[in-house]
Amino acid sequence: MLHDALAGWRNDVIPEHAPQGEKGMRFEGTERYYLNPELREIVNIAITMEKPLLLTGEAGTGKTQLAFEVSRALELAMEEARCKSTFKGEELCYVYDTVLRLNDSRFGSGETGRDVNDIWDYLRFGPIGRAFLAEDRRVLLLDEIDKTDSDTQDNLLDVLEDGSFIIREINHKVTARQKPVIIITSNAKRELSDPFLRRCFCHYIPFPPPDEMAVIVRLHFPDLPDAFVSACLTTFYRLREQGYEKPPATAELLDWIGALASDGVGGPGAGREVSHIGTLLKRTQDLLKFKGVRKATRF
Repeated sequence: MLHDALAGWRNDVIPEHAPQGEKGMRFEGTERYYLNPELREIVNIAITMEKPLLLTGEAGTGKTQLAFEVSRALELAMEEARCKSTFKGEELCYVYDTVLRLNDSRFGSGETGRDVNDIWDYLRFGPIGRAFLAEDRRVLLLDEIDKTDSDTQDNLLDVLEDGSFIIREINHKVTARQKPVIIITSNAKRELSDPFLRRCFCHYIPFPPPDEMAVIVRLHFPDLPDAFVSACLTTFYRLREQGYEKPPATAELLDWIGALASDGVGGPGAGREVSHIGTLLKRTQDLLKFKGVRKATRF
């Protein structure tokens, strides 16, 4: 049970500095993730120096996928938080289930094995807590941190920098046994505070130019003819220049090419006859604009 597994943590003083992760750990990209030299450098500096890496850039540039590929390539387990506006920094670390404990005190815990007198049986650790408590080094992804409010971000400042947090109900300090590889993403929906930014290494991932995008496509579809890939890229970048509300990004491009290839289509199409346009454009207004349809009004 949880309270047995953590028995040594309750009364002992936790050392100020947890053991460091494996040395010489480097990420060089994978067979399905293109890593340009600048991104490779900042990722590996963040891993070595155990600093959070904040990735920004428009949606579809591979920010979130990078964390999964680091996890896979370095064979590290992943802890993931898809941030929401309702998140508070504390619940990413732990939650004390007072309702469950009250229910058990009134009606009994049955055969669950929970002891109502033991608070550890009512603590539920979030992704940060699990990453800190793990014996092995892990990848910790905080995805779309810009969706949270400034108070949540401020609550995470010392937690991420120091690798520790306090369980307030029992005044117990949890210190990371091994500091995780922390990757944070933001789509810039909301500005992040200067103190938060100071604690991170930051990197903006620009949208890939055609030559880099061709490399990315080849990682996923190595057997497609060059002429086919070139025609798809030409159509894709033309669409991105049309001023759509949600221009197609890398993820849409790969889905589109996959749909064309699986359907046996000989080419991407042109004009308003682009095949499988719904895999590239997702907003109704964008699709209507592409088809040249004006939205009907009452006046």
